[in-house]
Amino acid sequence: MDTEQARLNMVQQQIRPWDVLDADVLEVFAQTPRELFVPGQYRNLAFSDLEIPLPHEQCMMSPKLEARMLQALEIKSGDRILEIGTGSGFVTACLARLGGYVDTIECFEDLSAQAQSTMAKLEIENVEFSQGDALSECTDKTYDVIAVTASMPIYQNLFEERLAAGGRMFVVTGRAPAMHAQLLTRLDAQGLQCTTLFETSLRPLIGLEKSKAFQL
Repeated sequence: MDTEQARLNMVQQQIRPWDVLDADVLEVFAQTPRELFVPGQYRNLAFSDLEIPLPHEQCMMSPKLEARMLQALEIKSGDRILEIGTGSGFVTACLARLGGYVDTIECFEDLSAQAQSTMAKLEIENVEFSQGDALSECTDKTYDVIAVTASMPIYQNLFEERLAAGGRMFVVTGRAPAMHAQLLTRLDAQGLQCTTLFETSLRPLIGLEKSKAFQL
């Protein structure tokens, strides 16, 4: 496989046609070696328009969904970023290259360790890795950007308190086939604006308690 040609095709034939035109997002996809984050047995699919399986029945999002999420978050070079679900670490690497620093949380220790190893090879140092349950983690830190890389079948306000003024959070809500990507923007201490972006499909967050849920 011609890796560089496959990477170019991914950007030009999958990502751009899905209305991703942000130059910084396109550049980060062109420069970040996605193939290094893909499990070895699926490396030939690294640039394909599909979800790639990970251990523990997890998966990498398709490249176009990853790119559309990054574009919607409008990441700036100094942004403080929280990622819910490290997964393979590819999105983590893109967030780190676009923003100031990233705190990323992963519930599976082996996935977190593998992502850290790959990131070290790429000399990406502005990432803090945590292993545990993001749904129960308590912190006083606030963030300019929150990327939730799994869906909520019914929306729960689990991470809203961590959004700084002007902060943006990407989250997918609903159940297949009616799932929607949404952007929540912090307007002030009490107010959030919710914008529905597009229809998509994404696996649910692990451990959600539906009894606490309410619909946006």
